[in-house]
Amino acid sequence: MSVPRTTLRRGLAVAAALPLLIGALGACGYGSQAKKDDKAVPVAKGKEIDGVDKVRIGYFANVTHTTALVGLQKGLIQKELRGTQVTPQVFNAGPSEIEALNAGAIDIGWIGPSPAVNGFTKSAGQNLRIVSGSASGGVSLVVDPKKIKSLDDLRGKRIATPQLGNTQDVALLNYLSGKGLKVDASTGKGDVTVLRQDNKVIPSSFASGALDGAWVPEPTASKLVADGGKVLLDEKKLWKDGKFVITNVIVSQKFLKEHPDVVEAVLRGSVKTNAWIKANPDEAKAAVNARLKADAGKELPAKVLDPAFENVETTDDPLATTLRDQAGHAVEAGLLEDPLLDGIYDLRLLNKVLRAEKQPAVEDAGLGTE
Repeated sequence: MSVPRTTLRRGLAVAAALPLLIGALGACGYGSQAKKDDKAVPVAKGKEIDGVDKVRIGYFANVTHTTALVGLQKGLIQKELRGTQVTPQVFNAGPSEIEALNAGAIDIGWIGPSPAVNGFTKSAGQNLRIVSGSASGGVSLVVDPKKIKSLDDLRGKRIATPQLGNTQDVALLNYLSGKGLKVDASTGKGDVTVLRQDNKVIPSSFASGALDGAWVPEPTASKLVADGGKVLLDEKKLWKDGKFVITNVIVSQKFLKEHPDVVEAVLRGSVKTNAWIKANPDEAKAAVNARLKADAGKELPAKVLDPAFENVETTDDPLATTLRDQAGHAVEAGLLEDPLLDGIYDLRLLNKVLRAEKQPAVEDAGLGTE
């Protein structure tokens, strides 16, 4: 269910729960930077763009960030930046990436919709813009089939999400509410117990029996399936045409204003990366694993990587109407009172790139800059 735009206006107060979502920032360090001797990070060649020696790009070592993983690994983003060096920075959670953006530690980032909305709202619309889409789908409710046989068996069960107020947390709370199951959003207690655990921890908790299921993104969902779990619900089935935003590209407003040519180059690299992924899926999957090894220290086994890669669709379209709906779900769940959405998008540079590539323009659902 979407929230009417008139209820999502500038200047409205954020619910008391929002500081809880953003409060995790203080406990999170910035992301880890790629090693200087990492041969997987291409070296800049040629003339710098707009005199900028480097652009700091944040992302997750996560299959839902396939565009960033492949674009960096194959040098497709660096190629468009010529002599401006990409400096990758890896994050484990959206709030810490937003903190880094706010502190000027990164310039551009791949990130989920909920952290982007939370960050934009908390800053009163002053810190970031969403400048492109990146991925759709790749989220599932995976359960222990011995404990949960159907979607009607969720009452009294323990279901994990990666973080309080993150995109999957909002989706689960919204789904449970639609099933008539009540859960206190802040504590996770109710007809279903919602446990917030890091994606790295969820598989071991699931294997130990401490969880009955989890609403998680890829590759965590496929890891759980490989460990004996069963996909009870693919979130795609809850959305029109099976599409919903899972990853966007954001940029600090300061950097966008001062260096639009650099941002355009990154977006050109992103668009060309998405086209390359679609044309070369097997090579793209190998590039994802190579980048994961460089960033996280190990590759994914085929039984995890293959379904995870298949479940995520890369896209340039930010699927803005689904972001608005997700924000509405956060309101209904009690996590946000009135998220600020007006002006969160600036798709002008993306549409310029798309025109040059002879591709159709994308829409901002009326939530773009004026």
